Amino acid sequence: MKLTLKQWIQVFLSFGVAIWIFWFLYKDISQEALLEGLRETSGFWLGLSILISIIGFWLRAWRWKLLIQVGESDSIPTKRVLLALMIGYLANLLVPRAGEIARCGALKKTEGIQIGKLFGTVILERTIDLIFLVSTISIAFLIEKDLFLSLLSDLVSLETLGDKISSALPLLLGGAFVASIFIYLVFQKYRDHGLFQKFQHFIRDIIKGFISLKQVRNQFGFWSSSVLIWAIYYLTMYFVALAIPSTASLSAGSVLMVMVMGSIGMIAPVQGGIGTFHALVAFILMAYGLTNEEGKIFAVIVHGSQVLTVIVLGTIASAVFLKLSAKKEPKSS
Repeated sequence: MKLTLKQWIQVFLSFGVAIWIFWFLYKDISQEALLEGLRETSGFWLGLSILISIIGFWLRAWRWKLLIQVGESDSIPTKRVLLALMIGYLANLLVPRAGEIARCGALKKTEGIQIGKLFGTVILERTIDLIFLVSTISIAFLIEKDLFLSLLSDLVSLETLGDKISSALPLLLGGAFVASIFIYLVFQKYRDHGLFQKFQHFIRDIIKGFISLKQVRNQFGFWSSSVLIWAIYYLTMYFVALAIPSTASLSAGSVLMVMVMGSIGMIAPVQGGIGTFHALVAFILMAYGLTNEEGKIFAVIVHGSQVLTVIVLGTIASAVFLKLSAKKEPKSS
């Protein structure tokens, strides 16, 4: 995948922001404290966390395969899909959001599937993951409602919030009405513009993707794997919590909140969620009574273990992919 100069600038800017956030968070944490935290970490629980995350990668590949095989007569080996998926995860560590392009390109190269169809399945997959993320946040709110309200009250007075909303409601409704008219007029004027047409095609593809879900042959497998993927993500975080003495006593609901904050941090457009993941995870752990140092050490261990896993598996997948690609290349006479 070739990048333009503008894209390279964006890559280095996002990487610079990530490194700056990480440095700002950990500039007061000594190397000795980090090493001590690693020494106190249980290798058994940390290893179990890595092992179950690998199972999660395989499940993601299998679920993606179910989407790809809609309308296809030939079966695709799950291991080939897993190779493409891990190449995508590795690419995301280098260039934000490049993983989707990389994994589609890898699978097209090895299996000859149309790139447009692969992109469609990735968009659908990401949309489903977003729905599950919102659902998980809702569950976390129900379980940890008191903490949510406590954090909110630290930001704004709940007693005056209702009065402020009521007083601003006419202005908000009027603003929404004016904005609606403006959007309508802009759409009418530029509806034939390429940008609007691309947006319409994008929405249309998502709708078609959801309609195509009915054609997935293994409906139970698809939806149960979607649930299991998020359950495994939770267990990955929970096992690391058990591995570290300072977080071993956290409740199941507390770990769910940590997982939610970590998921939000991973959405940020920086390489591998570096910095943003650590900041949000450390913040929520401090709300549960951990020290600033303990929260940051937990964040770096859980994130670091997953990044190293992706680097190792992604590198192996890339080597296997290059070998498969070489076999497909026609020999020159």
